[in-house]
Amino acid sequence: MEFITRPLVMGTHGVVSSGHYLASLIGLRILEKGGNAIDAGVASGLALAVLEPHNYTIGGETPILIYSADEQTVYAINGQGTAAKAASIEWYKNRGINIIPGDGFLPATVPASFDAWITALAVFGALSLADVLTPAIELAEEGFPVYHYLHSVLRSSSDRFRREWPTTAEVFMPNGELPEIGQILIQSDLAKTFKRLLEAEKKNLHLGRKSALQAARDCYYKGEIAEKIVTFIRGNEVLDSSGMRNKGILDLEDFASYRTKIEEPVAADYRGLRIYKCGPWTQGPVFLQQLNILEGFDLASLGHNSPHYIHIVVEAAKLAYADREQHYGDPDFVHVPLERLLSKEYAEERRKLIDPEKASLELRPSNRDTIQKIVEDTDKTFNSDTTHLDVIDGYGNMISATPSGGWIQSSPVIGGLGFPLGTRGQMFHLDPSHPEALAPCKRPSTTLTPSLVTKDERPFMVFGTPGGDMQDQWTLQFFLNFVEFNMNLQQAIDAPTFHTLHFPSSFYPHGAHPGLVAVEERIPEETRKALVSRGHKIQVDRAWSHGRVTAVMVDEEKGVIVGAASPRAGIAYAVGW
Repeated sequence: MEFITRPLVMGTHGVVSSGHYLASLIGLRILEKGGNAIDAGVASGLALAVLEPHNYTIGGETPILIYSADEQTVYAINGQGTAAKAASIEWYKNRGINIIPGDGFLPATVPASFDAWITALAVFGALSLADVLTPAIELAEEGFPVYHYLHSVLRSSSDRFRREWPTTAEVFMPNGELPEIGQILIQSDLAKTFKRLLEAEKKNLHLGRKSALQAARDCYYKGEIAEKIVTFIRGNEVLDSSGMRNKGILDLEDFASYRTKIEEPVAADYRGLRIYKCGPWTQGPVFLQQLNILEGFDLASLGHNSPHYIHIVVEAAKLAYADREQHYGDPDFVHVPLERLLSKEYAEERRKLIDPEKASLELRPSNRDTIQKIVEDTDKTFNSDTTHLDVIDGYGNMISATPSGGWIQSSPVIGGLGFPLGTRGQMFHLDPSHPEALAPCKRPSTTLTPSLVTKDERPFMVFGTPGGDMQDQWTLQFFLNFVEFNMNLQQAIDAPTFHTLHFPSSFYPHGAHPGLVAVEERIPEETRKALVSRGHKIQVDRAWSHGRVTAVMVDEEKGVIVGAASPRAGIAYAVGW
């Protein structure tokens, strides 16, 4: 058997794969306790909010896909927060701000993650909040060892913590010192915040499970947690990338009026599989558009990661992401023509635009006949990372979630609560003609994009990765490795990857790198030279540096659940029993 970097984990009761091995173990504990995949996923997700504060905290957001075995139906949970009701293009322009900054308080949206987890637990889970949150409290209260990835982020941000954000330094630089790798990191205020939520649940257990969960949710959005957040961001000014010091604009009504939505996902068929994604409030449909375009090519015959294969996949990505730039946004505010964008007929039209021998340097969305200007990128991009989790249980329930935001390096920790607010509002544009134009109470279209697959209308696979705009490129390659090149899950994850940065970034300041293709250095030099001859600009990235794909699949015929996780960054792992 070909070498793989992680064991191919197999079980019969359930498998969990997540961005940190301790979160995966916590999910497994929940399965062993009798919880289903959704209970395990929520527990893992809340643990990740402690374990990966540079990638995600409960000040962030979490889109979720769920397959209910009882209903044999797929659901999407819209875990993206909304802009403040006071937020408007005029508000920013009147203050001399032409691009929403990528840090500080101004890009904060209502933190949606906790409501998304509560919604998933209440509707699809079986356990209490105490059951799924207690392990995260233990991690926060007793601490966990600092690992290399977290240490490197703390090191790069330490000067700002000391100079500007004392509440962050207090937690993540105890005694004013950068914690060493292996040092135990304790987050006492975060543990207290979580305990407040459990107290609210406990006081209302006599009203029933769902009422108790609602009480915990209200403690966050209508109680003292919301009050502390609003008091902190409206009482403090922080320097952000606009070059000015600004206070936050979210208020208590923004929190109290926020609601998570359960939606129908979008889907497309490929090689006998049905792939589900969240709607155009994420970049998820991009994955489906790429598949539809690529379906017309015999990819297997091109050879895995051959110059021609990489060229075709990259050119398909350019076309799909051009449509994302032109059309995607909060469907409550803008019309997104998904029926057309995801149709096989439209994919055939787009496929004809791909020159098999020449890289396009244009941005070609569906309704533009002329070249759209691409603004060159700058290096000042606030593109922090994300995490991910996947679970399948022995009953066939599946969950795929991509928690992100509330990054400690992008906004200061809220005093007394132990977590910062997210900065997802940087995805908005201050151009009123853009589908991502800022508007009060609008959701920014996030890059976060979990994936779920059924086969013959039965549960089959869940997967995803961190990586901003690259998520639906790296996971696409994983999926094609599995479907087209017959790799097992771990082989498909381990294979070297590539991505294009041709289109405008979702993150501040929304620049692009026309024609650029980034490849892991494991892709051979002769392949890179062949791509250059087609007109691509090549950037060579470190080996094993692109994303952290995790995946779980079920083989119902054999009665086995299989999980895998990327070795990249060294902390993702799959576990099962």
